[in-house]
Amino acid sequence: MSNTILSLLSRERLDEHYRSGFWRHDTIYSLLMQHASRSPDHFALRDRTRRLTYRGLLTAVDAFAADLAGRGERLGERVSVWLPSSIETAVALLACSRNGYVCCPSLHRENTVAEVSALLERTRSAALLARPGYGADADQQDIFSMARRLPFVRHVYRLEAGQRLELDVGGRQAAPPSEDPDRVIYLAFTSGTTGVPKGVMHSDNTLLANARAVAADWRLGAHSVIYSLSPLSHNLGIGALVTAMAIGAELVVHDLPTGESLLDRLLETCATYLVGVPTHAIDLLSELRARSFPAALAVKGFRISGAAVAGEVIAELMRHGIVPQSGYGMTETCSHQYTLPEDDPRRIVETVGRCCSGFEIKIWREDEPDIEAPPGEIGQIGSRGASLMLGYFDNQIATEQAFNRHGWLMTGDLGCVDDEGYLRLCGRLKDVINRGGRKIYPAPIEALALCHPAVERAAAFPVKDGRLGEKVCLAVVYRHSVAPGGKAILAHLNTAGLSKFDMPEYLLELDQMKLTPTGKVIKRDLVEGVQQARLCPVPVRWRGDD
Repeated sequence: MSNTILSLLSRERLDEHYRSGFWRHDTIYSLLMQHASRSPDHFALRDRTRRLTYRGLLTAVDAFAADLAGRGERLGERVSVWLPSSIETAVALLACSRNGYVCCPSLHRENTVAEVSALLERTRSAALLARPGYGADADQQDIFSMARRLPFVRHVYRLEAGQRLELDVGGRQAAPPSEDPDRVIYLAFTSGTTGVPKGVMHSDNTLLANARAVAADWRLGAHSVIYSLSPLSHNLGIGALVTAMAIGAELVVHDLPTGESLLDRLLETCATYLVGVPTHAIDLLSELRARSFPAALAVKGFRISGAAVAGEVIAELMRHGIVPQSGYGMTETCSHQYTLPEDDPRRIVETVGRCCSGFEIKIWREDEPDIEAPPGEIGQIGSRGASLMLGYFDNQIATEQAFNRHGWLMTGDLGCVDDEGYLRLCGRLKDVINRGGRKIYPAPIEALALCHPAVERAAAFPVKDGRLGEKVCLAVVYRHSVAPGGKAILAHLNTAGLSKFDMPEYLLELDQMKLTPTGKVIKRDLVEGVQQARLCPVPVRWRGDD
């Protein structure tokens, strides 16, 4: 075992997880090779335009790996991917597993070109795979010209809409595949309360440990068709991909254009297990109701993460024969917590299940994370296990600060565990806004709003929404009673560089806000004021042509 990146990997951790069997000697790529050898014509990946067998997928992965190697990509270097959900993202991850590169696919549709360029600089990515016109401001900025100006980027792969990654490597082959499943091969960017992205590092083993557990507990196998409603730029989507590769199943990529029928797509693909967020479940149920759909679907399980699921949504899914999997996890820990198919519906509604094999959580005091909370008491959730990250990329301080002195990752979430080990989430220490599974950070919105000459004070906070869970409300206090109005505020935020996907959808204009003694806005008062109808925000919507 060798590693070119500073990480949390240690001899003690290696011994513990190999001894327990949760870590093995397989890489994700070596599992692909095994499936291609045993069942070459079994389907592996599918999107709207093509369906690859395991033999076809292996051929595509080997070609991309050879092309990267031929362009000088070296062990441990980063390959960034900025694409909508596509087979190419899966090919990139598997090629990185093969050659010992690090795949960075968590560049999202909501990102701006400047944000992606900054991440390329932070990771010093040697290659970029991207699509023209993709991203929050692709109609105004060009990632390709910007990436080519970065001295460390050796090659940029430009994929037009509908174009496939078809490479003529002229018989060239990469070096023999890496046999080290403990090397960092996946780098996913997440953010903290400040909104500054942190790169979460995972190995083949940390990803596969969770994938194997989910597959065993939900009885998934080579017969399964896993449909990821979450994009492959998100950790949920990558988890679905790795699960499929672990068991030799087929993964269906969700690449439907807006307005096309999800129900028809599920029927066409014979999907048996879905992965997504509550918004996806709500949209599927809306279509089922609108079409008065009487038949049973092949879908038997639905992993729903990212936000709490309403009881009526769970009940309605079960009436259609779909068992929801209520779960909890983080990019840092994978999807380690979930309910089981045989669990009582009440457990699915009220809890996020129990830890999977190879993982454990413990509740620590909210005010003192080094002291364990008494049984049944609400506290901060700490976690550790085989699917725990290998640290934050190039950020030793953040890695150290993420753990308590006993070696448990402090999640920043609050919860309590009942006598049977089921976890109940009770809130968040951080005031992140969760819009349909997308985390929106208030601080950047507030900072940009305060740059408006008429704004004296600004606070972004969540307003409950029946479909998306939460939406952003921006509360403002104007200077000298000058009220530019919602249209002008949104135009200012756009000009200042706020992603259109982070735009406030409510505006609350106030004469004053309650403050702490140190001058911080008491956001709890704003949230409760809206809930109690004491405060009445006005809906606003950013339109680019305004």
